[in-house]
Amino acid sequence: MTTSPTQAPERTNQVVKKPYPNYKVIVLNDDFNTFQHVANCLMKYIPNMTSDRAWELTNQVHHEGQATVWVGPQEMAELYHQQLSRAGLTMAPLEQA
Repeated sequence: MTTSPTQAPERTNQVVKKPYPNYKVIVLNDDFNTFQHVANCLMKYIPNMTSDRAWELTNQVHHEGQATVWVGPQEMAELYHQQLSRAGLTMAPLEQA
């Protein structure tokens, strides 16, 4: 029996960089949180959230049923999701952006 030599695949020095995916933090509408509470939570837990932006998002939650309040790396998305959830907001599961 003869065997043919195994040929190793060609090596390349090219590195393919893949960015980590971003995740969306989505607040859902509910019947028990007030506008004030939702806006206050957004300002408290989402970095750089202005009062005007918090109220825009709160209105979007009310009128459209949901709003994406933050998009970014998974670890931070998990933190903000958890904080908003613990504050009593109704949250959608984290979603890849």
